[in-house]
Amino acid sequence: MTAAMQSSGAPMNTTNSMVASAPRVAYFPDSFHEVNGVAHTSRHFQAFALRRNLPFLCVRAGDREQSFTRDGNVETLELPRGFLSFALEKDLRFDPAFLRHVPLIESTLKRFKPDLIHITGPSEVGALGAALAFHLGVPLAASWHTNVHEYAARRSEWFLRLLPKDQAEFTGQKIEEMAMSAAAAFYSSAQVLFAPNPELCTVLKRMTARTCHLMPRGVDADLFHPARRNRQPGDRDHVLGFVGRLSIEKNVALLVRVQEELERMGHRSFRFLIVGQGAEEGWLRERLPRAEFAGVLRGEALSAAYANMDLFVFPSHTDTFGNVVLEALASGVPAIVTPDGGPRTIVRDGKTGRIVPDDAFADAVASVLGDPATHAAMRQAARAYALTASWDSVFEGVYAAYETILPAGRRAPEQQSPQVPV
Repeated sequence: MTAAMQSSGAPMNTTNSMVASAPRVAYFPDSFHEVNGVAHTSRHFQAFALRRNLPFLCVRAGDREQSFTRDGNVETLELPRGFLSFALEKDLRFDPAFLRHVPLIESTLKRFKPDLIHITGPSEVGALGAALAFHLGVPLAASWHTNVHEYAARRSEWFLRLLPKDQAEFTGQKIEEMAMSAAAAFYSSAQVLFAPNPELCTVLKRMTARTCHLMPRGVDADLFHPARRNRQPGDRDHVLGFVGRLSIEKNVALLVRVQEELERMGHRSFRFLIVGQGAEEGWLRERLPRAEFAGVLRGEALSAAYANMDLFVFPSHTDTFGNVVLEALASGVPAIVTPDGGPRTIVRDGKTGRIVPDDAFADAVASVLGDPATHAAMRQAARAYALTASWDSVFEGVYAAYETILPAGRRAPEQQSPQVPV
């Protein structure tokens, strides 16, 4: 199964009547401007609505001043977080007083008249979206983007290390189970769910008794392209890349272990290129003398960073999909990933990279880069696979799933394609 199934069937009608019959969607993302998977997907979702000129309202939080904008049929209501907000990540905050915006959000929704509300998680924005959907009698859709239960367990490790081993393992498992139960209770308020990989869909179906549809991710294969490579001709080092949040739940400590094991094998002509920021950055800088820390990159600077890598090393066990893995593949960079979570559904073991446990990462790196013919074949296969992923096909699938929860009078005729005009 490809990361985002390609569109099929006859071209969709582009008439104004088709635009008018598309469902009116109010979208409440957990984050939008930040550097994470939710924000990345949300920006692409709004861009899709703009391309298709769909009736779409994005209600989101930010550090900017309150603003309302309209571009064609796409509207945006951005609301500032206040002084009571606190950091969840370096660039992500939570505002417990976000309720002060309810009157404005409600009046905006009543004017917009959404056919459904779509939330992305249990943030202050998502909770308000869910509550307002219930209050206004509007169907609710919810997409799962973050394995909050696994994050809770990882963030508790500082405490668990104080306990005896058996007790720590039991307590860690209970923390994860309780967090998952709480998340499932929240998501069960929606009439339809979306998840980025089949395993999560199965879990959500079981725990919420709701229908769950796949919502994978796409990639801009023009931006992320092998041609962006601009390494100096005399640079013979192998560059091992990582892009993402430098935090404990990303398992970034494994990068240090990979360096140490490669050096014990006698490898010296390699270095790391690390793109991102987070709480573990200082710890990594002390232990990765071979690494260049590029900070947060966007656009062409990010695409060049990917293209300059020889191998993408992504040790996370908690990612639900792995947008960065798909971007690496599009750049012609094979990826080494763990057997857990979403990235393993993207990588084809032995063809576009390797899927291995933590203790085999260094061996996998050495074996791929030690065989130039295998590495070259993986680079080509990685790019070819990424070309099958399309953001448009992802969101066309989302709109098709919306039809299942709309009132009968708002559904598109069954014989027609979903009303998402090209």
